[in-house]
Amino acid sequence: MKSTLHGLFGAVALLCIVALWTSTLVSELFLGPSSVTAVKNAVLSAMWVLIPAMALTGASGIALGRRRRGQRVAVKRLRMKFAAANGILVLLPSAFVLARMATAGQFDGGFYALQSLELLAGAVNVALLTLNMRD
Repeated sequence: MKSTLHGLFGAVALLCIVALWTSTLVSELFLGPSSVTAVKNAVLSAMWVLIPAMALTGASGIALGRRRRGQRVAVKRLRMKFAAANGILVLLPSAFVLARMATAGQFDGGFYALQSLELLAGAVNVALLTLNMRD
């Protein structure tokens, strides 16, 4: 049961990140500033789902990993630590700043530099979570 819940929590987290990343990219490339603003604010709202999903994935992974040893478990732990740090130190703060900037209509070089960083960090987390699901 624990492994099923762990997989479910991980899948929800991964789907949230993929949906947010894709929405951001589509709005930036194909839609106007009002859509970008709407997406940036939706990203903040989605944190109410993503953060608990990530926390539950981590907690259930720790619970499952207590009885397991080996290289695969160690690698998954390392990936999750990096994904969590990436989320807390890069993705969450940039989501707040980008939403504020978009709402203010501040689509300047700083906005696009931070947006690029956020997209890169999001892609890294997608890759890390996908690898963990595989393993």
